[in-house]
Amino acid sequence: MTFNIGNQQGGSINNVTGNQTIHGGQQGHLTAAADPRALLGTLCAELERVSLPPDIARLINGEVASLDAELGSPAPDRPTVAQRLVRITSLLASAGAVVTAGGALAGVLSSFAAWLGPIGDSVLHTITL
Repeated sequence: MTFNIGNQQGGSINNVTGNQTIHGGQQGHLTAAADPRALLGTLCAELERVSLPPDIARLINGEVASLDAELGSPAPDRPTVAQRLVRITSLLASAGAVVTAGGALAGVLSSFAAWLGPIGDSVLHTITL
């Protein structure tokens, strides 16, 4: 049997073939999504660590400025935030800056994705696993 599972989010997820018996129960822990303004600060700090060609850096800085403006509004539009983050990640990849799972950039982008909720999947899909 083959599982083709996209993205899953939850405190405890079990994917099994056949039967599963759990003794002693299972627990999951919900971690609240961080403040998006604080995440933006972390993203900016991590972006400063990456060597980028000037043209790509300029484009990314433009996306970050737009992201900053959106997050500064009273009710940020989450789809717009997701689009900006996908664009930033795609630009990083085009410059050869691999955003890998477990890396600092992937961590902050994943935290943004958690804050975005289900539409954050678009951000997660741009991270190279």
